Amino acid sequence: MILKKTFTLSNNITIPKVGFGTAPLKGDDAYEAVRNALKAGYIHIDTAAAYGNETDIARAIKDSDIPRENLFITSKLHASIKDYDEALKAFQESLDRLETSYLDLYLIHAPWPWDQKFSDHSSGNIAAYKALEALYSAGKIKAIGVSNFSPDDLDNIIDNCDLVPHVNQIKFHIGHPQTDTIKYCKDKNILIEAYSPLGRGGILTHDILKDMARKYQVSTAQLAVRYVLEKDILPLPRSSKPDHIINNAEVAFTLAADDMRQLDTLKIESIEFGTPVKKQ
Repeated sequence: MILKKTFTLSNNITIPKVGFGTAPLKGDDAYEAVRNALKAGYIHIDTAAAYGNETDIARAIKDSDIPRENLFITSKLHASIKDYDEALKAFQESLDRLETSYLDLYLIHAPWPWDQKFSDHSSGNIAAYKALEALYSAGKIKAIGVSNFSPDDLDNIIDNCDLVPHVNQIKFHIGHPQTDTIKYCKDKNILIEAYSPLGRGGILTHDILKDMARKYQVSTAQLAVRYVLEKDILPLPRSSKPDHIINNAEVAFTLAADDMRQLDTLKIESIEFGTPVKKQ
């Protein structure tokens, strides 16, 4: 079962190959979705301070009776925080909301505040990342990383900090290749996590995907998740529907090389819900 398989990060920490995304779910919607995901066998749960659902996720985990050590929990530092002390404070607040003493993975959510897309916060990113390094050294986080970082943003961290990020979480799906960033990360042994691997639903009605899914006797969502895995990238599908949650993890098939090449040629406009895409 794919949910039990893992990637190994550069620090030898293992991370489940498929995670459960939780944005933008809140309140009872977040609680029920995570409860259903845990029942379906997901053990990797991805959240963020900005999602406003950490307390809901904590409640779902508590009610699942799954031991904390059997789960992999990720959260993210709010993108507006570009200060060492503020990052430490925000991390503790996430721990408190999640009712845990440590995180498996903690990421800087973006290299710039969401209302200042693509603005330069190089020094602030260094300060925030150094806070993550201190928490990592203290054993409060098993792995650290970033999200939405371009090669230039990553160069800034690598050139000025001690640890190469273990993870970069970016938007990646069929038709939205992010080629330069993915090549950079693979060369640096940084694991790529793919949020919105289903294109926020926007790719699931594409005729080529529908035809190919029929060929493999799978859903277009399963095809999309499998495509990400074939790239050695970790998908974070999200759904609030129990049958879709289960379906998204049933990807025990392999895509032929010719089909992968065809999917690689597609260009599909990425749906934006406040998350920017920097043109390459």
